[in-house]
Amino acid sequence: MTYGPGLWPWVIGACVAAYLIKLSGYLIPRRWLDHPAFLRIAAGMTVGLLASLTVVNAVATGQQVVADARLVALGAAAVALLLRAPFLVVVIVGAVAAALARLAGLP
Repeated sequence: MTYGPGLWPWVIGACVAAYLIKLSGYLIPRRWLDHPAFLRIAAGMTVGLLASLTVVNAVATGQQVVADARLVALGAAAVALLLRAPFLVVVIVGAVAAALARLAGLP
């Protein structure tokens, strides 16, 4: 895969933006970070981002939405989480569910 010269300014710009965002975290006063509203928003954003990443990885292939063994694995892992299984057990349950779904013929 070959990238043209127009890609490098975007890569460098993304690096600079990431550095400036990281730097801005050190410049925010501590009392703002300890405010209860800020803590609630930060916690909610974290949960929302992780949930959206999980769903996108479970149902998307490229730019297509697909229903395959990953959904079965996600469902099985969710049930294991609801039953308060340890994390390693949740991962194993998801992997076994995906393997069985693929064995049953799901893509």
